[in-house]
Amino acid sequence: MVTTERVVLLDDDGAPVGSELKSAVHSEHTPLHLAFSCHVLNPAGQVLVTRRSLHKTTWPGVWTNAFCGHPQPDEPSEEAVMRRARDELGLTLRQLRLELPNFRYRAVDASGIVENEVCPVYVAVTKDEPIVNPYEAMEARWADGNALGQALRYAPWAFSPWFVEQADEMPLYAALAARSARDDVTWP
Repeated sequence: MVTTERVVLLDDDGAPVGSELKSAVHSEHTPLHLAFSCHVLNPAGQVLVTRRSLHKTTWPGVWTNAFCGHPQPDEPSEEAVMRRARDELGLTLRQLRLELPNFRYRAVDASGIVENEVCPVYVAVTKDEPIVNPYEAMEARWADGNALGQALRYAPWAFSPWFVEQADEMPLYAALAARSARDDVTWP
């Protein structure tokens, strides 16, 4: 899918230094740029996970947090989060809060494409059921928090690297990891 979306390029200190077409930025030499990530809960406390579309440049077909995206130049991050929730999953969010304001990561996909982002992490609640945009996600599932915590701990390779790193820093998942650590199996 051809897009005219732009990403905000950043210097090493995280200050904006320009913008570039999203389609031109992600490569083996991806410059540092601004993004965001959002974790979504339903009123029952289940966590939304999505499986990235096979159309994605990086980590196609991999399970991840609800959604990610890039604010457009001069677009407040909170507005970008709300826009992407609607566009990617048909969700209306409430109780949006910034959980990890300084999250930053760099990861290399098996194809050699690099993600290199300053990526504030948000948590929100929705009453909606996801309606996936097939260019963004191929599946969406509500997961039991304890089961998801165990999966992140025992099979991190099955998830996007940013999801694993974010979950490790978030109280929501820290409690889950602690619970699953107490349930370790001891092999004879």
